Amino acid sequence: MLLTTPGLVLHATPYSESSVVVKVFTRLFGVRSFIIKGVRGHGGRVKQNMLQPLSSLDMVVYINSKGNLNHVKEISPRNPGAMPDAIGNALRFFKTEVLYKALHEDEPMPELFDYVEKADGNRSDEPILFLLTVTRHLGIEPLDNHSIREPLFDLQEGRYVSSSSETTLTPALSSMLHDYLESLSSRQQPPAAPLSVRRNLIDALIAYYQLHLSGFRNFNSHEILHTVLR
Repeated sequence: MLLTTPGLVLHATPYSESSVVVKVFTRLFGVRSFIIKGVRGHGGRVKQNMLQPLSSLDMVVYINSKGNLNHVKEISPRNPGAMPDAIGNALRFFKTEVLYKALHEDEPMPELFDYVEKADGNRSDEPILFLLTVTRHLGIEPLDNHSIREPLFDLQEGRYVSSSSETTLTPALSSMLHDYLESLSSRQQPPAAPLSVRRNLIDALIAYYQLHLSGFRNFNSHEILHTVLR
């Protein structure tokens, strides 16, 4: 049966002379792998730039209930626009790697899909807010119980604690994390933070993902992000 769904490209791998296997975060079916024919080589009916990380597509597909590979009948760009600049590209690769490593196949998350497709905030804060928002949808959101008695965030515990350990953040990073968590809840802009603090908080949140998600390993795109984001 033919089904229609929007999708966001996560990863593409060559398959045969003219085809690719594309892992896509679909709105209706979660993460699925699709074989797309006629991509590679001259005169391909599907342009490779449509399959760049986080490209938004309208898809008509056959979902295979008995196997891992699904088939695409038709695809078209969903939100065609201007090519992103260096910062936009770095953010796109960063978000794509987060989703590729964090999401399980066949697990629909339409609300997360809608957020990812529309996410476009202040570039200096966007990586942190993105990481924190995704934790909400994955069920691993940090508990914001920050107080004078419990001022230090513990990455392992996922909450604020009273005393330091190997997995607690510094007082400055703990306080900044609290500010970002508060801003998400109130939908207000977070307070301005120095570049070095934002970089350290991104690194800390990636470490948090690695502690709480078994498949979240060998994350690299934040290093590129650090070099271009100001």
